[in-house]
Amino acid sequence: MDKLAHADLMKLEDYARERDAFRRRIMAHKRARRIAVGPHLTLIFEDRLTIQYQVQEMLRVERIFEPDLIDEELETYNPLIPDGANWKATAMIEYPDEAERRQKLRVLKGLEHEIWVRVGDGRRVPAIADEDLERENEEKTSAVHFLRFELAPDAVAAAKAGAPIEIGVDHPHYTHAARLSDDSRAALVSDLD
Repeated sequence: MDKLAHADLMKLEDYARERDAFRRRIMAHKRARRIAVGPHLTLIFEDRLTIQYQVQEMLRVERIFEPDLIDEELETYNPLIPDGANWKATAMIEYPDEAERRQKLRVLKGLEHEIWVRVGDGRRVPAIADEDLERENEEKTSAVHFLRFELAPDAVAAAKAGAPIEIGVDHPHYTHAARLSDDSRAALVSDLD
């Protein structure tokens, strides 16, 4: 999947005009890419369009229009775009109550390293978590993690051939798995070369 460049981004004034329609398009696009794994873990599988939205929003919020600062945003976000033989996801540990969330983030320390995907009857592919920076400390994990799943050629071929895709987590305090719907499976397969 091609990385984003300046030419792919709208100028701030153009984005201001197009933002509502673009946001609706992105929210509809993300529906198939949002996977609940149990009641408190959600993975959003990123692609070029979801990352374009993230960059546009950062440029808008920070009022960035200088080319060198736009380059910095692209350098930050382009690594989150899948490379054709992998999937990249934002993982969110979600507990609405703040006190419960703080307690659970301590109990769920290491959860980001226990997330996996499996295509068909193949082996589980473990997540490579937080390559950009460590999001866990001695006491707790973070509520947000960035994951990469590197797929072997046979897993890519199986996914393209229609094999089911399962995502799970095996943590001592949180063990769940989810089989992707047809729409979600199609969205993830579209990320593969």
